Amino acid sequence: MKKVAVYPGSFDPITYGHLDILERGLQVFDEIVIAVACNSQKHALFSVDERIDLIGQVLKDRERVRIDTFQGLLIDYLKANQHHVIIRGLRAISDFEYEFQIAQINSLIGQGIETLFMMTSIQYGYLSSSVVREVCSLNGNIDSFVPPQVKAALRAKYKLD
Repeated sequence: MKKVAVYPGSFDPITYGHLDILERGLQVFDEIVIAVACNSQKHALFSVDERIDLIGQVLKDRERVRIDTFQGLLIDYLKANQHHVIIRGLRAISDFEYEFQIAQINSLIGQGIETLFMMTSIQYGYLSSSVVREVCSLNGNIDSFVPPQVKAALRAKYKLD
C-alpha cells in the first residue's frame, strides 16, 4: 500500500522552508499531497489559485507530489480523501505548542489520523511566509528565501519591477 501524507498550509507564498520539509517528507512517504488551505479568516496576498499555480511551477518536475486545496476542517479533507497522516514543520518551541494542540484536537475528532512533526533544517529556522512578504514589500533581497518563480510573483504583487 502506498504511504501518503498530507502537508497542509496556506503557502502564501511557498518558501524554501516549506520545500525543505517536503523533500525530507518524500524520504519517508511515497507521495505527499500539498493541501492549500482556503481560510477566509486570513487575508492572503495570493489567491488560492495563484498559490496553487506557484506551487505547481516550483514543483513541476516532482512526480510524487500532488497539489490540492481544501476548505473547512483539515480532518474532514483527510477523511474524504482516505488519508491518515499529516506532516507539519516546526521552527521553534512556539510552533510546537500551537501544533501540538491542533494535533491533539485532530487526533480526538479524526480517529486514526496521525500528525508527524518535522523539525525545520537549521538554515530555515527563521523563515516564514510572512517574513518573506514583509522583506519583499520593503524591496529587500529574498533570493535565499524563495524560488525564482515565487520571487517574481511577489515582486509583481508589490509592483517592484
